[in-house]
Amino acid sequence: MRNRLKDTPVIGRKRVLLAAPRGYCAGVDRAVIAVEKALEHYGSPVYVRKQIVHNVHVVATLEQQGAIFVDEVDEVPEGSHIVFSAHGVSPAVVKGADDRGLLSIDATCPLVTKVHREAIRFAKQDQHIILIGHAGHEEVEGTMGHAPERTTLVQNPGEVDTLVVDDPDNLVWLSQTTLSVDETMETVNRLRQRFPNIQNPPSDDICYATQNRQVAIKKVAKDADLVIVVGSANSSNSVRLVEVALEYGAKAAYRVDYSSEIQQEWLDGVETVGVTSGASVPEVLVDEVLAELSDAGYADVGEVKTAEEDLMFSLPKELRKDSTGGVDSRALGGRTR
Repeated sequence: MRNRLKDTPVIGRKRVLLAAPRGYCAGVDRAVIAVEKALEHYGSPVYVRKQIVHNVHVVATLEQQGAIFVDEVDEVPEGSHIVFSAHGVSPAVVKGADDRGLLSIDATCPLVTKVHREAIRFAKQDQHIILIGHAGHEEVEGTMGHAPERTTLVQNPGEVDTLVVDDPDNLVWLSQTTLSVDETMETVNRLRQRFPNIQNPPSDDICYATQNRQVAIKKVAKDADLVIVVGSANSSNSVRLVEVALEYGAKAAYRVDYSSEIQQEWLDGVETVGVTSGASVPEVLVDEVLAELSDAGYADVGEVKTAEEDLMFSLPKELRKDSTGGVDSRALGGRTR
């Protein structure tokens, strides 16, 4: 909706600081294209377990194209095509799909798959895994499912104090990929204080996109009266961006799915608005927010860039070849939405 917000005078110059990087990461791009290509190759319906990515607009758009989202594989007719979401699944889910004769397409983000492989390796070495993450999140459920008997979930630094383990000298920590970098390291530091011999993963589990978006909003937040984060309520990395913005100096910060959710009172007396978006948000939604803000007098937009992103992932192997036998040009990802 245009011209919905009034142009309220403030002292100084109204402006927008637009964080970069923002929006789609390589894993999200890969997963969304996987569903689109599956529909193109196999026709509708194609089933998707859970939300392919945590964004209501993306899910609604794919539903319009013929995708059907389900909670569990037993809701899918036998012999159908099913796509596993970017957040990953446990071996039990894969087996359930195989038992029903479903034709599975695994759109798990490769960075999540890396964590799964770490969990499997550490479990085979008889180490106990402390997984830092949020209970009930699909990614956490998928990772824990790869080593359920050897994994304990810790959700925040405070839970470390009451953590009970059988062998405190045989621990390793892993993390959900979409967490707050600062809070995760606070949890890790508490773990190290209690269990000095706990091992680190071979590389940082929090994904590059999550870290980059948090770094960018930290730089924006210190100069912002208000920060608007475009992203859905169940998007962990989007919710973290609101928290990081407030922690690093923004006077106020709100999350919206659509520009129509911006409230007039948020802008009253505001000179500088910071804008960013979570890693599962198409750029068109950010453009709509910028248009809404422009109508309210915030037409001066300056981009605050803290990193360049050029990582690309191939599509799931089931979808890499087009009808002519060549690699599909979109299998390399990296498009703008």
